Amino acid sequence: MSARDSYGDIYSGHDRTKKKPVPRVSAERDLVVEDAASGFCGAVVGFDRSYDGEFVKLEDGRGVVRLFAMREAAFLIDGKPVTLIKPAQTAAKQPARSASGSTRVEGLRARVARTSRIWVEGVHDAALVERVWGHDLRVEGVVVEHLEGLDNLGARLTEFEPGPGARVGVLVDHLVTGSKESHLTTGLGPHVLVTGHPYIDVWQAVCPAAVGIDAWPTVPRGEDWKTGICARLGWGTPQQGWRRVYDAVDSFRDLEPPLIGAVERLIDFVTEPD
Repeated sequence: MSARDSYGDIYSGHDRTKKKPVPRVSAERDLVVEDAASGFCGAVVGFDRSYDGEFVKLEDGRGVVRLFAMREAAFLIDGKPVTLIKPAQTAAKQPARSASGSTRVEGLRARVARTSRIWVEGVHDAALVERVWGHDLRVEGVVVEHLEGLDNLGARLTEFEPGPGARVGVLVDHLVTGSKESHLTTGLGPHVLVTGHPYIDVWQAVCPAAVGIDAWPTVPRGEDWKTGICARLGWGTPQQGWRRVYDAVDSFRDLEPPLIGAVERLIDFVTEPD
């Protein structure tokens, strides 16, 4: 037996001097890590690539987003060094149902837009309708437009001139008896259908459980609702709050029944024969 066999490889160095392998961790979205060099701590929100290699986007608790190179042992998790790697991409299986629960049309080519329209009050309403009913709207050729406020409804209807084959469905927030909204949406003729939900804002039509809360907080009259909601929930600015709300909605199951029923009625109204 040689000295090499008896005492191991004497040229390989002591075990304590050997560089220990650093764990490789998949950088899944929302994984919280610390940049070892700067101490910046944040959640994974995306990736970027340049001539210098792969970068990960980290967002801290204040909403600040920074880019960091995905280098060996460049990050810490629970104080221990790790190497971040991009998550393996898997082929997404196309669901048989759309986000609204309707049967998905495979290989869909959007239908030529109808003259009839669906109008909503603001961009958030339009975004949620598109997120859940976008597939259905393209199947039917229905365009959704936002009014930028219900006060513009009368002027827009005068300009549009609803009639046979040119119907207008209007989705209204806070449509309750006696409200300003109810007074602005009566007596508009047979070619206009107004439906809505009882909530102060379309955010409130998202189920609380979907955004991880027990219930939507109460905001006193006179205080801006979105600003008040974000302050009470610790969501930062209304822009940051909206991102939370929007990202929480994957399908109709994340919405309250009054909003679901209202949008379904509008789609039926603008697509049924006169």
